Amino acid sequence: MENIVARSSRRRARFLSALVAAVGLVSPTSFAAPAGSTGGAENLSLSVQRATLENGLRVVMNVDHGSPNIAVCVTYDVGSRNEISGRSGFAHLFEHMMFQGSKHVPANMHFKMLEGAGASGINGTTDFDRTNYFETLPASELELALWLESDRMGYQIDKLDQANLSNQQDVVRNERRQSVENQPYGLAEEAVVQSLYPPGHPYYGNVIGSHEDIQAVKLGDVQNFFHQYYAPNNASLAIVGDIDVAQTKALVEKYFGSLKRGPDVPKITAETPKITAERRKVVPSRVELPRVYMAWHSPAMFGKGDAEADLLADLLANGKTSRLYRTLVYDKRLALDVSAYQHSREISSFFLLASTAAPGQSLTEITALIDERIQQLADDGPVEQEMERGLAQAEAHFMYRLQTVGGFGGKSDQLNAYNVFLKEPAYFDRDLERYQVVTGSSLRQVVNGYLDPGRRVTLSIVPQGRTALAAPDSETVVVS
Repeated sequence: MENIVARSSRRRARFLSALVAAVGLVSPTSFAAPAGSTGGAENLSLSVQRATLENGLRVVMNVDHGSPNIAVCVTYDVGSRNEISGRSGFAHLFEHMMFQGSKHVPANMHFKMLEGAGASGINGTTDFDRTNYFETLPASELELALWLESDRMGYQIDKLDQANLSNQQDVVRNERRQSVENQPYGLAEEAVVQSLYPPGHPYYGNVIGSHEDIQAVKLGDVQNFFHQYYAPNNASLAIVGDIDVAQTKALVEKYFGSLKRGPDVPKITAETPKITAERRKVVPSRVELPRVYMAWHSPAMFGKGDAEADLLADLLANGKTSRLYRTLVYDKRLALDVSAYQHSREISSFFLLASTAAPGQSLTEITALIDERIQQLADDGPVEQEMERGLAQAEAHFMYRLQTVGGFGGKSDQLNAYNVFLKEPAYFDRDLERYQVVTGSSLRQVVNGYLDPGRRVTLSIVPQGRTALAAPDSETVVVS
């Protein structure tokens, strides 16, 4: 199944995701761009029906007769943040287990039944803060999708056995080898995160986990995890597309209404210790060219400054007109690439910037120029054209996602995300407004408040045996 490692470049799928909650409410939302915006989303609107079953399952429906398909997405409010010490990768391993058959669905038949009905985009993903499952299929096959999702929500425990667990442990460990250990620079995210957060923090580690922890999982661990987190009251169901609302509500009640409520899930909270002095690390790896990563703690998901940080990433390093691309790649020819992302998370986010050195070039010089350009932005703020470009890109992303019924980042996924993280499904307009009200002054405040060189992690990935290529005074880190 797709995991956060394989999707690290798709950062916006989180910001623009959404919707679900109370009983029988119709909630139309519309975009009205404030004065000074590009106005690209003025005519978009969304009508939502939502309900909560007696067992706590939250349901949201969006009628879209412009599509011949329907999308079904189930999001569980559980991710790697919920794992206990010594069980890293457990939430992702469990995601794999959910495709191994349930009480009324034979092993390996989930995909086959959906594909036989014309479904596409069948997948599941695990993140630090949530796990979701989704498929898109012809509107006439809605009942099949609901039956399959309800059977594994209510009865997957009946097919949890040691043989399935052992098989998926091997699959996930092989996935780690392919997507992390044998990928150029694949070890970087884990090393960065473990330098940003202390052991025991919900975000310490990697979603895919370590070999030792994955192999240490016992069948009882899987059963306990299912009972604690895979219950209707810890889930949100989104259905989008060519549906009849009354018929859809009846089908949801038919297949999910009898499922038992699970125990209450305690909210995960944690203090994130501040970085008070730059942490310089180096990871020798099987790469040809050195790459530098800089990471700072940043505003939490949907919090004040989160939208500014997202736009800041575009302004600094995404696209050929961005400040760092022009300097490092085009003008100075010191780097082959540069990128930046705001990794928004519920408890604590981080802002990540990365650049690969051109052959024969120095990470020290690249780092110095990055610092110089960030300081210029802190001192002077962005120019009007940069702000206009960033807002236009944000609005274009919203428009695209509203035109996509299913899949990762589509409407069904977005509806669930807003509901899970905000308890407020109809948040599309307010989410876009966060970007529309960003000013040069507010963006500059985020630069000054967060991107301090003394409050970051600087990680160099260098060819093995060539640690001298790293940023000066770096501590060697072994990641395995």
